[in-house]
Amino acid sequence: MNKVILMGRLTKDPEVRYSQGNEPLAVARYSLAVNRRFKRQGEPDADFINCVSFGKAGEFAEKYFKKGQMVSVIGRLQVRSWDDNEGKKRWSTDVVVEEQYFAESKASFEGHKADAPAAPKQTAQDDGFYPIDESIEDDDLPF
Repeated sequence: MNKVILMGRLTKDPEVRYSQGNEPLAVARYSLAVNRRFKRQGEPDADFINCVSFGKAGEFAEKYFKKGQMVSVIGRLQVRSWDDNEGKKRWSTDVVVEEQYFAESKASFEGHKADAPAAPKQTAQDDGFYPIDESIEDDDLPF
C-alpha cells in the first residue's frame, strides 16, 4: 500500500503549469513544511515535502492555496529517476496528491484585523441547524 497523509504549511504559492494537448491539464507543484515530532539539536524543525496535484485539484490549489497556509493532503509517494545533461543519475520524490484540504480557517490564516467588527454569534435553531448569513457571496466560499 502506498498512502501518504501530511499536514503542513505551504512554503510558497503553488506553481501551476498546463500540459500541452487538446485538453490542457493543470499541474500544480507546491512544497509543504511539515513539523517534525521530535527535534535533535542542530537538526531542522521541519521537513520540506514536494507535492504535485493534477487537473481540478491543481486548479483548486492555484486558486485557493497561498504561502503560509496550513493544508492537509492525502496521496501517494512517487519516486522518479533520470539522467541529467552531464549523465548523472538524478532522483526526485514527490507526493502525488489525491485529496487536499484546508487545515485552518480563513480567519486564523489571515489573522484578526483590529479594526474589523466582530461577527455576530449565531445560535442553533430548535432543529439543530444554524441560520445562513445571506450577506456572504459565493466568491467568499472555498467550494
